[in-house]
Amino acid sequence: MRALLAGWVLSLALLLAASPPAWADDRGDAQTLVDSSTLAVQEMFTTGDAAAIADMQGMLRRARAVLVCPRIFRAGFILGGEGGGCALVARDAAGSWSSPAFYGLASGSLGLQFGVQDMQVLMLVMSDAGLTALMDSQFKLGADASVAVAGMGAGLEGSTTAAGGADIVTFARARGLFAGLALEGSLLTNRSDWNRAYYGQEASPRQVVVAMQAHNPGADPLRAALMRYGSPP
Repeated sequence: MRALLAGWVLSLALLLAASPPAWADDRGDAQTLVDSSTLAVQEMFTTGDAAAIADMQGMLRRARAVLVCPRIFRAGFILGGEGGGCALVARDAAGSWSSPAFYGLASGSLGLQFGVQDMQVLMLVMSDAGLTALMDSQFKLGADASVAVAGMGAGLEGSTTAAGGADIVTFARARGLFAGLALEGSLLTNRSDWNRAYYGQEASPRQVVVAMQAHNPGADPLRAALMRYGSPP
């Protein structure tokens, strides 16, 4: 029974990520996700503990890629789940950022919990191995690459230093009744329909973020924000 309930929760979370009501499968709503990602980057690098922001910025300068999830909605009453849309951008050898490839994030859980949480999540991909794992159609955090989770706030520097060897380091800003953040086991799913709507052609994540064969000028503000916060002082 417990396994059945957990599977039901995960199915609901996958549905939430795959069909977010605010982001339909058309070009305009894909742009809304990109614009929300730009705002999330700006807020995360300008609001909060200055030492924590400096630590995150130092890691961004070394990051191979960034997955921005501007709004991950998490809720639970005994059964819990979370989901939302994300944009992946990668950096080339010259330091330029790609246009985004789109993903959905979903997870489910079972246990004693209650609350609602609305999170901004920034995943810094620190290695080629981490980026390669994200090229799969589905990627489970904590299973295919080592993942270190650190929350925005005081004491962040020590947490990220300890996680210095991780392939992906996750930062989050959250408001709500839940305490902490646990993304291990969450499923990232490539949204080929979002890519197709945004670029007007079939485009895989590898073609968009690694080969940089697709570009939409609507993503230029997001690329500029990452360049601004991720460039050496």
